[in-house]
Amino acid sequence: MSREKLIIFSGIGLVIIAVIVIILVQTCGSNDDLSLSGGDARRLNILRLATDYAAAGEFDRALNLLDGLLIENPEDEDARELQRIILSMDRSGTSSAEAMNNALIEELRRQNQALASSLNRPVVVQSNASSSVSSADDEAAAARRAAAEAEEARRRSQEEELARASREMQEIMRRVNNLVADGKARLSSGDLAGGTQLFNEAKRLIPAGESRFESQKLADMADAYYDYSREHRNTPGGRESLTNATQHANDALAKDATQALPHFVLGRISRDANQNDRAINSFREAARLDQNNFMYFHELGRVLFIGRRFPEARDAFQSATRLNPNYDPSWYNLGGTFRALNRLDDALAAYRQAVAIRADYFAAHREIGRILISRGDARGAVQAFTRALQYNPNDISTLRELAAAQGEAGNHVEAENLFTRALSIEPADPQTNYNMARVKMDLRKNNEAINHARIAVDAAPTNAIYVYTLGQALEASGANDLAISAYRTAASLDPRYIRPRINLGNILLTAGNFSEAIAYLNEAYAIEPANFEVNNNLGAVYTRQENWSYSIVHYERALIARPNDATVRFNLARAYAASGDHLKAQESYQAVLRLAPNNWDAMFELGKICVTLEQFPEARRYLQDLINRNPNYSSRAEAERILRSL
Repeated sequence: MSREKLIIFSGIGLVIIAVIVIILVQTCGSNDDLSLSGGDARRLNILRLATDYAAAGEFDRALNLLDGLLIENPEDEDARELQRIILSMDRSGTSSAEAMNNALIEELRRQNQALASSLNRPVVVQSNASSSVSSADDEAAAARRAAAEAEEARRRSQEEELARASREMQEIMRRVNNLVADGKARLSSGDLAGGTQLFNEAKRLIPAGESRFESQKLADMADAYYDYSREHRNTPGGRESLTNATQHANDALAKDATQALPHFVLGRISRDANQNDRAINSFREAARLDQNNFMYFHELGRVLFIGRRFPEARDAFQSATRLNPNYDPSWYNLGGTFRALNRLDDALAAYRQAVAIRADYFAAHREIGRILISRGDARGAVQAFTRALQYNPNDISTLRELAAAQGEAGNHVEAENLFTRALSIEPADPQTNYNMARVKMDLRKNNEAINHARIAVDAAPTNAIYVYTLGQALEASGANDLAISAYRTAASLDPRYIRPRINLGNILLTAGNFSEAIAYLNEAYAIEPANFEVNNNLGAVYTRQENWSYSIVHYERALIARPNDATVRFNLARAYAASGDHLKAQESYQAVLRLAPNNWDAMFELGKICVTLEQFPEARRYLQDLINRNPNYSSRAEAERILRSL
């Protein structure tokens, strides 16, 4: 996708992707967490807003927001890490447009939700999104089914343990099982004190010497305490429960290290504490000890992804999908991992499997759209983004992406309508205004395009692409002097951006300012020496200067990029003829006629070249054929004069 097109999606730098993933993973919590408390939602929104400001180059505003978070909680590592990145960008004097390319700016905004979703962490912050609630309910149902399956497996294992015991011991074990089950129910209902009391009574009844049974019960308690801590985060009870979960999991392993569940509990605790290596080790051990529990592999894949250990994450998610082919979050996360490995075909297949299991999987439809647009399938992307919006109609990011995809597909009116909707929600968004400017130019609404491009430039004045687009709109409206100024600014903002340099060359060439046109085109040539437009335009400007040797060099290089371009071959033939190389001119004109048999100028010039080469029969044939086939040719009189002289 060329830089001047509608911006939809592009790859994001691994450093930035890791930072945003980690921040959102830390903020959004575990797979089981389907909603945010008021304080957590506020913190998440502040982190997102700070990211948006940084992406737009508004460093002071971003840092002010982060300072507020750090004043409230000096140990907020997410805010501190984002602050460190922004300060690094600011101190180096690097603008947002130079530090992150234009596609990255929009991608940062989208990743605030998309990357959280790609790790299967639902983020519920919308106030009016019934489809999102429905989606979250499905996620919750899937998580409950997975927990029930794991609970059933543990129950069977414990029944086997019970069957081996004596009748008297069986009765004690049943009493312990009932107490633990009642304690878990108390914790689930929010009664920490009541649950703890029942757990303590159960521990007192556990017979001495039953290490395996005791380990199982302690693991069950640890699991229940962990769930309570997640439900009551940042409360005294939640912190107490987390301590109990850690202690009981470690005690369970001390009794029997072959139990998978306590490793799994410790893995989740380590993950929540951002101790990723410890989490990986715990989840890996849980999966090794119980190779039939797909959730162990699923959670292992998530922390491996966070650690950017993508091949290992892929293997873990593949194991999860093999063990439970109907758990759509594992397919979704497998798709995200394949994308990180740049295996887009496999990623697409995984996302499609996710939506085959759950048709209203909004995020999966959106990722399908993003892959298809990156591969040039704009129509397929339109279908995917449309489905995504069907299930989450209030997602403005997807609305923008659908609009951009419609533009790429050539559906400019539909794109205009969708961008109008997006701008009614966020009228000053620079990315949307940029894309709207592109669509308005396609619709020949150049004055409206200028207005939208100016809004984008005002919001992000250091973004070279936005400034370049303003120049295009001005040039299309006939305001060439203003366009030249915009193009020069865009070129100065990005030393590697060839588009404004090409356009400057064109305008200055038309105005007769050859020396400055050549200067800008040579800058572009130094950046992309094989670029077709650069070489074609240099060929044209050197032709205007009658510098035939340079003209020939650049036309020949332009043809390497587009060997079937009849116009460039015609111009090259004229340059050969003007330089005195008539044989090459003849060959080039003949090549033009093979590509475009009705190119009358090429036929006329070829006849003249044949006269110069004293190939009179060939000259007569070309010139007479020209007159017969196009009797109204503008230079017919000259062609007839040449024929009479032969």
